[in-house]
Amino acid sequence: MNNDSSLELSLVIPVYNEAESVPQLHAELLSVLTKLDKSFEIIFVDDGSSDNTFEVLTQFKPATIIRFARNFGKSQALQAGFDQARGRYIITMDGDLQDDPAEIPNFLDEVKRGGDLVVGWKQNRLDGMSKGLVSKIANWITGLVTGAYVHDMNCGYKLYKSEVAKSLVLTGDHHRYIPAIVASKGYKVSEQKVHHRKREFGESKYGNFGRFFKSFFDFISIVLLGRFSNRPMHLFGFFGFVVGFIGFVILAYMSWLIIVVDEFVGDRPLLLLGVLLVVVGFQSFVSGFLGELVVRQSGKEPGYIISEHITS
Repeated sequence: MNNDSSLELSLVIPVYNEAESVPQLHAELLSVLTKLDKSFEIIFVDDGSSDNTFEVLTQFKPATIIRFARNFGKSQALQAGFDQARGRYIITMDGDLQDDPAEIPNFLDEVKRGGDLVVGWKQNRLDGMSKGLVSKIANWITGLVTGAYVHDMNCGYKLYKSEVAKSLVLTGDHHRYIPAIVASKGYKVSEQKVHHRKREFGESKYGNFGRFFKSFFDFISIVLLGRFSNRPMHLFGFFGFVVGFIGFVILAYMSWLIIVVDEFVGDRPLLLLGVLLVVVGFQSFVSGFLGELVVRQSGKEPGYIISEHITS
């Protein structure tokens, strides 16, 4: 859905088994948003909840409800919300009541200072020491590797300019690294300190210690995509050239032994290594070329399936 210039704010809220939390959240949002004197929409994305979250959401007005056919994950839920959002600014937040809607005016003030993406910074986390420790380690490593230094990379509370959110293609657990992705595109990332509240109902579904390790390969893909997504030949071609050149040198040395020294090298492992490196180098170079073709011809395909879409 295209941006609607008459709509100022879109709230995108992924939820998964949050039937107890969403009524209070919706009421708090309306209380804050109606005082801002800005046009808005609230989009809840039900990520395949197994409880009665969807039935509860359908009672809200105003609200747009997107229901997934199954649980696809937070990245896909955010992507669906971004695809549907029409506002000039898009705010994302979690549906567990830990993000305080009263912070929305502060985000709007911060974006006016020139940021393209404003990331929430939960200075005083209230969701456990282990989760806070994992978050600090992940933030430090991600900042070190990507150069995107923010205190709370994975904070779900963010404000995006519409063009920033619309530029994202989120898969896997890429939602954890959105500031790094946005920074790699050349957008300005800033931070806003936010009040973090204690969870009232249930336990976290999207953030836990185990998922930190599962997202490791997503982190690697973010780094590689950020640097080589539009130029795969720079990665595979360079690697292929280096490996192939080493193999060529080895084979040249073997040839010298055969021709000049008159030595039999057919049973030497170094000969097999040289042949292997040349073959691997050639294959890597071809992979880079094929990657260039894919980049130029590929299109965007959604990573989710919507079973119901309701606007009230």
